[in-house]
Amino acid sequence: MTRPALCLALLLLAAAARAEDPPADLVLRGGVVHTLDPARPRAGAVAVRGDRIVGVADAPQAGWIGSGTRVIDLDGACVVPGLWDAHGHLLSLGLAEAEVDLTGARSFREVVDRVAERAKDVRPGEWILGRGWDQNLWPKDEFGGEFPTHERLSAAVPDHPVSLSRVDGHAALLNARALALHGIGPGTEAPPGGEVVKDARGRPTGVLVDAALALAPEPEPTPAQMRAALRAAARTCVRYGLVGVHDAGVTAGSLAMLEELARAGQLPLRVYAMLSQSAATGDVLAAGPRVNLHGRLTVRAIKTFVDGALGSRGAWLLEPYADRPDTRGLPQQSQEELEALLTKATRYGFQVCAHAIGDAAVRRVLDAVERVEADLGRERVRAARPRVEHAQVVHPDDVARFGPLGVIPSMQPTHATSDMGWAEARLGPERVRSAYAWQTLLEAGAPGIACGSDFPVEGVSPLWGLHAAVTRVDADGKSPHGAGGWFPHQRLTREQALLGFTRWACAAAFMEDDGGVIAVGRWADLAVFDRDLLGCEPAALRDLEARLTIVGGQVVHEAASPR
Repeated sequence: MTRPALCLALLLLAAAARAEDPPADLVLRGGVVHTLDPARPRAGAVAVRGDRIVGVADAPQAGWIGSGTRVIDLDGACVVPGLWDAHGHLLSLGLAEAEVDLTGARSFREVVDRVAERAKDVRPGEWILGRGWDQNLWPKDEFGGEFPTHERLSAAVPDHPVSLSRVDGHAALLNARALALHGIGPGTEAPPGGEVVKDARGRPTGVLVDAALALAPEPEPTPAQMRAALRAAARTCVRYGLVGVHDAGVTAGSLAMLEELARAGQLPLRVYAMLSQSAATGDVLAAGPRVNLHGRLTVRAIKTFVDGALGSRGAWLLEPYADRPDTRGLPQQSQEELEALLTKATRYGFQVCAHAIGDAAVRRVLDAVERVEADLGRERVRAARPRVEHAQVVHPDDVARFGPLGVIPSMQPTHATSDMGWAEARLGPERVRSAYAWQTLLEAGAPGIACGSDFPVEGVSPLWGLHAAVTRVDADGKSPHGAGGWFPHQRLTREQALLGFTRWACAAAFMEDDGGVIAVGRWADLAVFDRDLLGCEPAALRDLEARLTIVGGQVVHEAASPR
């Protein structure tokens, strides 16, 4: 057979095969489809078979719809690639539903009242846990913007040990009974990288910061509580259009539970697990990365801490805090320790996700990557895609280092709008200009920004993150710089923000060939919103409703009853 004849025969066979393809399992039509595929940015219909997309077009094509096809008429709703949260805490989110919610408390009195109310329903002696207090929201006549002391809490709730985590998770307030149970007194010294806050007479105030939290571990959840919390958190996520979460700091116990849920088909979204350092044992690393277990779970990253949080002055800065010149923060590990971890992880094919908020901590990560690159080779280290989690304060000299080193900034837009009211007090008027600098990092060549929320530190909804990214104002449309946004030149475009929660987030988890884009052959991970996510007014982004969330071709959330 001649070459032209052979080519013609192959084309005819391919056409025949396409004609005989079975109909789709699911077809979405009559909507606005933003694919994020440069080859076809916009469409009107999507076809799904199994866990993959098999058709993208302006309208349903011949052969898409059969007797067993579910067809959903979107009535003009908006379809985008399923959204990812590139930094969240599933177990903490699920457990938080059983804790006292202290988020938004406008005074310490309100904190105490909420805990005292919970105490009415708890048997004497049982622990009471809470999360979310933020002294920056309280009146200045309450502790002058500094950490609280335990006396009022201890008087109001004397019969229960109480531990209340600060909003950032990097500090906690204990009452007198909890301090006594853990043996914390005037002679207690903090471990390196931590602080036991004491008053002028040397007595513990009840506040522990960063590494000192290990002195007062909270009660471990039972397996049943852990299972219920993870399932509840996953259900919450998919309600907001999330198809996946980079779960930051997964313990051995929670990893086993995630595997159990995935195996049983009870995990409705994808999880990219960042192992805690305690879970990243030699045996686990030697076994190598595990990818897409049961279509839901990937294990190929390690979470490590280089510093603490800005709000609790644990973030490690190159220069002292503007509002407390006696400290530069709390570094959590040495340069040698970080380089050893990065070297070991890279050799075993694992990614390192380094929590670094202050400019000194960010520089330590970049320096470590640079030095390990000199030992293992540039391509090998770049292939491991090291990440800086948060990267809130980056020295101007370090901004341009992300791109050449291939370091991914993983950032949370709502952190900026939550922190903007007090960040300048911590950093001063000059250094704050280098904080939460999304656009600056992109313009300097950073390989995309993986966007997340850090839930339950912030709210779960990725729409809140999109709103913060494109406006840099709060829910009321306000910022320290007015309605135009806090340092508005750092705002992301609508497309950049959506990329941060889709393509860039997938690339940060080695999933760019499967997720983040609506195209034939990709995962059928889709989110349907009631209005055009790229076309609505920016102020409306927070209020959009996720009507459908589809993961691997399965409808895992349905807000209404589409026709």
